[in-house]
Amino acid sequence: QVQLVESGGGLVQPGGSLRLSCAASGSIFRFNAMGWYRQAPGKERDLVATITSGGIINYADSVKGRFTMSRDNAAKNTIYLQMDSLKPEDTAVYYCQLQQWGVNYWGKGTLVTVSS
Repeated sequence: QVQLVESGGGLVQPGGSLRLSCAASGSIFRFNAMGWYRQAPGKERDLVATITSGGIINYADSVKGRFTMSRDNAAKNTIYLQMDSLKPEDTAVYYCQLQQWGVNYWGKGTLVTVSS
């Protein structure tokens, strides 16, 4: 079993910044990818950013230039999402995801609210 725990969400004003963290634990042998997804009220869950086990990072067009994903070099099962220049439309529950052997594991999510 794999567990994912997100942290770092909260309320921030437009233009502000937040940093999300996700720590994965459990039966992790060699994951294929880890990622951040988000789901706004009444909408589907969408990709924000992903990182492969080889360190290749991809971003959704809507966050390119504003969000930065990284991985802890020491604890490789920990990822971060630095979110800058936040907009109201970034408001959503942000989920951490890990893919291993064709199975997707999800955290419970952390709420990010961008509002003045």
